[in-house]
Amino acid sequence: MKFFKNIFILFWRVWFYCWVLFTIIPVIPVLLIVISKEEWYPYFFKIARIWAKTILFVMGFRLEVEEEQKINPKKSYIFTPNHTSMIDIMVMLAITKNPFVFIGKSELAKIPIFGFFYKRTNILVDRSNPRSRKKAFDEANKRLKNGISICVFPEGMVPDEKIVLSEFKSGAFRLAIEHKVPIVPITFYDCKKRFSYTFFSGGPGKLRVKIHKFIETKNLKIEDHKKIKQLVYDILHKSLTCPSEK
Repeated sequence: MKFFKNIFILFWRVWFYCWVLFTIIPVIPVLLIVISKEEWYPYFFKIARIWAKTILFVMGFRLEVEEEQKINPKKSYIFTPNHTSMIDIMVMLAITKNPFVFIGKSELAKIPIFGFFYKRTNILVDRSNPRSRKKAFDEANKRLKNGISICVFPEGMVPDEKIVLSEFKSGAFRLAIEHKVPIVPITFYDCKKRFSYTFFSGGPGKLRVKIHKFIETKNLKIEDHKKIKQLVYDILHKSLTCPSEK
């Protein structure tokens, strides 16, 4: 029985990678146009949302989103979800209409085709390189000033499935306070279960998401970032570990 299950997952995983790549190829000419000017990024974002929703649909995933507070599509935010799966990117794109960019690891640029567009539209950072971190922070400042939201996975990538929630980095919270934009904690409950970094695991099904109440930063000072970082960590950790929160 396990053999047949592994065969199914093998084909299902290959199906995922094929869809990720081959849904991008037909629209490459359009994508090259909309990434040629920074002010056209919202058009690219709309295409990315359609792409993400398509991937989730063909993979048999069903989104269920609980909102403690509604996201205003005309405002800028710092989104801070937990991160344990490749499909976190698709889920994040699918749940909000606000144009945003990811701050992600530089290795993503190496993925064929996807990486080409990812590095030209999002912010890549090598966390081990101080110059790269500074450059990413400056680019994020620029995007926020232009009204674009930022999505940061504050724990970075966590491939170890035994870890519920890893330690947070400070960058997202410093950015939010500096620009006086709300922080939006978001819990992805099922992405690890449905599509973890363990190849022969997961499967189609429900993807539950919770958008928590926003944390306002208007009256905060930059030295408050550690306190806010811990607050967001506690919100997500409680949500992930307490049955009443799910």
